[in-house]
Parts: sequence; structure tokens; C-alpha cells
Amino acid sequence: MQYVEGYDNLVELVESGDEEGLKEALNGMPSADVAEYLDEHFEVYNTLVLLDKMSSSQQAEVFGYLRPSHQQEVATHMELGVLAKLFNDMSSDERADVYALLDVKLQDALMRRMARSEREDLLRLVSYEEGTVGSVMSSDYATIPVGTTVEQALRKLRQSAPEKESIYQAYIIDGQHKLMGVISLRQLLMGTPSEQIDDLMTRDVVTVNPDMPQSEAARIISRYDLIAIPAVTDNNLLVGMVTFDDAMDVVEEEDTDTMHKSATVGKLEMSLSEAGPLTLYRKRINWLVLLVFVNIFSGAAIAYYEETILAYAALLFFLPLLIASGGNSGSQTATLVIRAIATGDIGKGDGARLFAKEILVSTLLGLSMALAVMAVAYFRAPEIMVVVGISMFAIVMIGSLVGLLLPFLLKVVGWDPATASTPLVTTIADAVGVMVYFVTATLVLGLAVGG
Repeated sequence: MQYVEGYDNLVELVESGDEEGLKEALNGMPSADVAEYLDEHFEVYNTLVLLDKMSSSQQAEVFGYLRPSHQQEVATHMELGVLAKLFNDMSSDERADVYALLDVKLQDALMRRMARSEREDLLRLVSYEEGTVGSVMSSDYATIPVGTTVEQALRKLRQSAPEKESIYQAYIIDGQHKLMGVISLRQLLMGTPSEQIDDLMTRDVVTVNPDMPQSEAARIISRYDLIAIPAVTDNNLLVGMVTFDDAMDVVEEEDTDTMHKSATVGKLEMSLSEAGPLTLYRKRINWLVLLVFVNIFSGAAIAYYEETILAYAALLFFLPLLIASGGNSGSQTATLVIRAIATGDIGKGDGARLFAKEILVSTLLGLSMALAVMAVAYFRAPEIMVVVGISMFAIVMIGSLVGLLLPFLLKVVGWDPATASTPLVTTIADAVGVMVYFVTATLVLGLAVGG
């Protein structure tokens, strides 16, 4: 990040004990930037000192932006009373995230210092399974009772605004806390004071269920351009909301996870800078070893057709080129399919249409690449020009179809389609491509099968 002037002096100000200078330096600094600077430059002790010099609101915001591992360390070393006050000032969803990082003893101590309503709210939020809407939703939403006038609604929003994460939208509820509709701040400001919100509110509300995947909520927010979306139970009870910034965090997390899987790297529960060598080793070694054994088939195929290679040594010149082309075409297709599945662009009913389209595209790609490699073979080894042309066409076709079908097959068996990654598709395409190349050479050139 590009730090504004004054960030580099924070360490000196903390170590020198210049409280006035420290408070002045912190005044107006964006909380997200301060947190990132603390993560990169401050140990636990200096972080505690710096947090102590902030206002309660800034302290809660900065702490909420810290890395989870840094949050855990700071919370563990913080005085219980200070931590309880910090918890009280944090938003409900961030409070739940930090609470889940703490050990049981500290969790119990915090619970005893919280009001009953806050304690019940926290326990409810942390009870949702990781990866669901409930795990990222906030309970700091604004509500207005049904039957309220515009004037009463505005007065209620004005009073509750400091405690709410957002008041740009308010949810209309009945006496049982069921969601009846939603109204925007704009609608309230444009309405007359005596007008009933029942006449202004939107009754057809887009909602999510707290048990549905968080990625689905992020897609819905993006699709309908929402700033927040209410979370309701099957009985339409309002239990939380997911804001746009929460959705963006989910998208970033999902994209990171997909990128790791596309490179056959296990899911990292921390950032790359925090992960130790052994953790990175464990996340990478399993797939690499598996792919080594899959590649044995390529070696076995080459050994089996040894006589074909000895008869036409020029075949080896084109082997890397042909095999790489199959892997590349397969990886392109797999990337397009995986992304389309992730964004909901294609579903179960699109398989046949997509297959037909890929047949056409891979045919055109195969013919183009076959003509290109035949032109090279014409000058390098004209006696195998037909072999490399046919092989290129077939390998590109097979590689593309592997890249198309593998994500769907993995989804059918319950695996993440992102597992159909570049290394996996390439390895499969390599093994099949070697077989196709030497079988084609044996048949076209009229050679006996090796062995």
C-alpha cells in the first residue's frame, strides 16, 4: 500500500512515548490503512499501546481490520476489561469472528461481562457453520415497526444510527419480527411526515437464508446491485443482513480459494506471508505426488513405442510441442468452464449446448494448429508431416474436451469443479496425447507396435 505522510513516524512516536504527537498523527488516518501498517510493522506490545491512544470507535474499526492472527495475539494480551469494552464497540459480525479465534477460557470470561441480549446475539452468530450466510451476516440492522409514519421512522433511525452498521435501508417488521418489507432512507426523506411507511415500503424483498452458502448471497447482491440483503429463516423471521462490503470479502475469499485449487494447492487458512514453510509444504505436496504417478503413464507410453521412435527419431522433435498444445487447450477450456460454473453462468441444463459449442470451437482450433505444425514439419521432417497434423488435431480436440468435461464430472461426484485445475488437466492431456501421437505414427507410417 502507499502510506500517507506520517505512517512511518508511528513506531518512533510509540517508542518515544509522545502521546500528543501520536494522537495527532492518528487523527484522520483511515482505519484500514492503520491496521495494515500495524500488521506489517508492529508487534503485540506496540499495537496495544497504539490502540490505547485511539478513540473507542477508531479502536474498534482498526482492530476489526487487523489480520486474524494479529487479532488473536492482541486480544490474548489485552486486559479483560479493555477487551470487553472493545467487543462492545465492534460490529456484531466482526465481534463474532474475533470471538471464534479466542480460547475457551477467554471466551467464557468475556461472556460473563456481556449483557444478556448481546451474549445471546453473539452465540447465535457463532453457531452458524463456516461458509454460510450466517457466518458473515450482521445483526446491526435497522428495523421499523409496521404501521409507523415517516416522521416516527426517521426519528427512530436517528436515535439508533450510532449502533447500526447501515441505515440506508431499514427493514419493516411485525410484532413477531417477521420481515414485511424494506424502505430506503431516500424514500423516507421524500415522503411526507404523516405518510404511512406501509404505503411506501417495498414488499417484494430479495432475501437469503442464513444456512445457504455465503457465495450465493454475494452473487445475489451483485446481480441485483444491492447495498445489503436481509437474511430470514424459513418462517420469514429477520435474523440478520449481509452488506455489500461483506459480500466483497466473500468474493475475495472465494476467488483466492479457487485460485489455490486451480494450482492444486490446498486451502490456506491464513495469508501467504503468515504461512510457515511446513504449512506450505503440506498444502502442496499431496497433489504434486499424485500428479507424478499420473505422469508415469506418459513415460510408459513412450517406452512402449520405443521402436517407432527409433525408426523415426524426428518424432521426438514434435513431442513437447504437441503435448503442450493439448494441455494448453484443455486448461483454457477448464478455466472458462470453472468460472462460468462459479458465477452461475451455466447450469445442469447447459451441458449439451456447451458440448456442441466446444466441439465446434476445438475443431477450428485443432485444424488451425494442425496446419501450423504441418508447415513446420514440411521443412523439418516432411516424412511425418501428416502424422503431426493428425496428432495435433486429435490432441487439441481431446484436451479441450477433457477441460470441458472434468469440471462437470467433479461437480457430479461432489467435488469442487475448481479442482479440475491447470496441472490436473494438463497431466491428463499429456498422458492421452502421448498415446494418441505414437498410435497415429504407428498406423500412418505402417510400423509394428513396439513393446
